[in-house]
Amino acid sequence: MKALAFFLLLPAAAMAQDAERGQEIFASYCATCHGPGGRGDGPMVSVLAVLPPDLTGLSRVNDGIFPVAWVAAKVDGRDRVVSHGGVMPTWGDFFEGIQSVAIPSEYGQPVLTSQPIADLIAHLEAIQEGVEE
Repeated sequence: MKALAFFLLLPAAAMAQDAERGQEIFASYCATCHGPGGRGDGPMVSVLAVLPPDLTGLSRVNDGIFPVAWVAAKVDGRDRVVSHGGVMPTWGDFFEGIQSVAIPSEYGQPVLTSQPIADLIAHLEAIQEGVEE
């Protein structure tokens, strides 16, 4: 019965993303390397051995589909980022230990991640460029 209740709640949980909060999180935790607009042109670029990617083109290089599951895995550590020495973010546990929320992935299956990552993903999806709507 608990499993059924969980799946009935997924649509409500999937709507729990806040792109404005995601923009604030991005400005605080990501813009130093990725730049204020997410183009990979942050103030730390000159001292980085591996240049950060242009995050505004994630949909463009993925056939016009924003890669929710891939981004979540990069940020939450399921898919380690070598240039970060492993788990991203390198600055600590900000994105960990917070209740998980379900967000819809590009595959139609929900992705469980923390609320800050869900919000960050909403912001990153909102700044995509070069794709037809």
